[in-house]
Amino acid sequence: MRPMSHAIFLETERMILRRATPQDAHLLYELDSDPEVMRFISRGVPTPLERIERELLPRWLRYYEEHAHLGVWPAHEKAGGGFLGWFHLRPDAYVPEEKEVGYRLKREAWGQGYATEGTRALVLNAFTQWGIAKVSARTLERNLASRRVMEKAGLSFEHAFLYEERLLPGWPEEERRAVKYSLSREAFRL
Repeated sequence: MRPMSHAIFLETERMILRRATPQDAHLLYELDSDPEVMRFISRGVPTPLERIERELLPRWLRYYEEHAHLGVWPAHEKAGGGFLGWFHLRPDAYVPEEKEVGYRLKREAWGQGYATEGTRALVLNAFTQWGIAKVSARTLERNLASRRVMEKAGLSFEHAFLYEERLLPGWPEEERRAVKYSLSREAFRL
């Protein structure tokens, strides 16, 4: 089923990114209940439905009110309308003047180019339509698939860092090693 046109935020060749609604809680819960999807996020622990309903979705909905081109958008296949996951472009947690791009996709969507396609579309629009100066992305050092997506989307390695233990409680230092990739509007133009 194709999302209603007024809810569409961005279209790519194969996907529609749309505004989230409170009714998306069960789609997000299903996504976050796959231990492989959550492997590099929570060591496979699912996000509780109550947290999605009371914390995450309300935060996403506030983004739409506060920012014209920032937020988190559920992604659907154009052909058939199947839910693929979500993409985000939001203020970077460490350097808020930069905008962080990211995604979370269902395992069935992995390896089909959706992550790269959605990330490239957000980066392109960030620089050509929305006046954003720098886009960044972070992932755990050992998450090679996400690192490849960042590179294919045009971002370059900026530096390695260590996530604080408070952000990943109980994770040993070796598993908290992370990398930041980024791209500036000036470099994008080259």
